[in-house]
Amino acid sequence: MPEDSVPVARLVATVAAPLDPASADAPEVLHWPGRALLVQRGDAELVALDLRGAAGGGRLAEVRFPAPWPRRFGSAAVSPEGDAAVFTGVHEVRSVGVTGETRWELRHGCWQGECSLVRAPLAAYADDEDHRYPDSGSAAVSADGKLVWAHVCGPVADDEEAEDYQELWLVLDAADGKVLGRAETATVASGSFHTPHPDPAQMGLSIGEGEEGSPALWGRWDGKRLITEKIDDELILLAVSPSGQRLLTVDIGQWTLHLHAEDRSVVRELDAQGAVSAHPESTGEDRVHWDYEAAFVDEDVVVAGTAASDAGFTARHWLVDVGG
Repeated sequence: MPEDSVPVARLVATVAAPLDPASADAPEVLHWPGRALLVQRGDAELVALDLRGAAGGGRLAEVRFPAPWPRRFGSAAVSPEGDAAVFTGVHEVRSVGVTGETRWELRHGCWQGECSLVRAPLAAYADDEDHRYPDSGSAAVSADGKLVWAHVCGPVADDEEAEDYQELWLVLDAADGKVLGRAETATVASGSFHTPHPDPAQMGLSIGEGEEGSPALWGRWDGKRLITEKIDDELILLAVSPSGQRLLTVDIGQWTLHLHAEDRSVVRELDAQGAVSAHPESTGEDRVHWDYEAAFVDEDVVVAGTAASDAGFTARHWLVDVGG
């Protein structure tokens, strides 16, 4: 390709992280059709910025949700409209409104081993050594804001079907937290995260099991039951294309990006070795590998990073053509 035809990245806008990175998680961007929020979690609050006006340079609409517990006890998600946040914790999933009020909560088994605490307030375990770094689940809100998908440790309160400490994938009514559908994941998680789909009735779930692997699951809610399938035991879901017809994954070794068709079959692969050069400031001895985060720019272009393998140098990101 002639040099003058190679696309060049151009800075369009910058957005400052709302919280001090020294005391908060790194910001992330949540995408839904026609909507994008920059979200950052601190110990005391979660902040969401509406990115629709970012390119215009004006002040971005901001919502701050008081956090019910410190970030080490779980993760959080925000609704597409920014009117509610869902916090996952050691013993419960809680939906919080913009004024900090509890909209609903769902109690479940403890993520810290065989803990006997039931309906315990934060003060009962916040300083407990066994609860200091618990395992965790995760949650996400559907594209239409009507469903919450949650990965929890059973049993769920008032659920007579679930066995103790059996991990569950739940579909909840976002308005009141009612359990609409459930499926056992047959996993032993140290952590997990969701990958939203533009179809509200679909969702991806990646579950980290430490050295045991990383099951990638796909769920479909048909209005009556949650139907799940396992994509692979050692892949991590990264992103879904705007149409919902393509899926991007990376293996747990971070060697290869995989492009999947709508039926989850792999249609294209890209190895980091050979496709990406060693960092120009490195000695060339370090292995180049993909990050655990990537995103579709549009249906045919993906942005993927090698920031982890560039550690100590300027992080690099790459535009990858997946069209054709």
